[in-house]
Amino acid sequence: MPALRSTSHLSKRIRQTPGLFRNFPTVFWDLGTQRTRFARDEMTLRLRNGVQVTIPNADGARYPIYEIFADDAYGMAELTTGIDGDAAVLDIGGQVGCFALAAAGALPRAAVHVYEASPTSASYAQRNVDDNGLSDRVTVHAAALAGEAGEFSLIDNGNASVLNGITAPGGREVVVPAVAFDEAVARVRATGREVQIVKMDVEGAEYDVVLASSPDSWSDVRTVALEYHPVAGHDLDELMAFLSPLGFEVYHQEDGSEPGLGMVWLRRA
Repeated sequence: MPALRSTSHLSKRIRQTPGLFRNFPTVFWDLGTQRTRFARDEMTLRLRNGVQVTIPNADGARYPIYEIFADDAYGMAELTTGIDGDAAVLDIGGQVGCFALAAAGALPRAAVHVYEASPTSASYAQRNVDDNGLSDRVTVHAAALAGEAGEFSLIDNGNASVLNGITAPGGREVVVPAVAFDEAVARVRATGREVQIVKMDVEGAEYDVVLASSPDSWSDVRTVALEYHPVAGHDLDELMAFLSPLGFEVYHQEDGSEPGLGMVWLRRA
């Protein structure tokens, strides 16, 4: 069955590629030659909606492009419903910037703040923000969101993979600056905006980020998209015990491929 699912998933991506990318012949070339001597280190994907994304030519770096722009994995229309036009979005775990680009497109006057711990991923996120002319509204912070300010240690495989994080397999350990959730919100408030959307995918660090934060920092937040991971001693109920008393209710949930892994969407009642 795993092999069958893999083949089915690959077939789906092959079918999606021509409709998603204007330069789909080049995309197919990069995919087909990835593990050959003809492979290029990077690939640039030019979407039919006008967005351009450059990434390392590696499997883990491609996932969010298809998930966000082909599958609409975050349900962007519903996530942004009821959000003020000049609001701010916190993209915590921004990888190469795909969610930030999609959020900036859905909310043309909003500011987006991207926090990405992987130095490689953050550099690509900044590059993609610049290439799409969004540097006036999208700010990339090459830092981790953590339970407290200081330094944060993670496993980084160096190719902008979505799997970088405290639970990631392989790669090398890197130490990067860390910013607490409360400080990230305070920085946005200092600009006169409100953080009304929080998207969080930090490969296991979500418990530290959420549970160490102040309830006041969530007072302006209206919708949340949060991926949770299997971390010893923690589970989703613990996150909900913090967020539910603040007025958040689940409007959608998807279970992952293993216990303790999944995605939850919340809205303030």
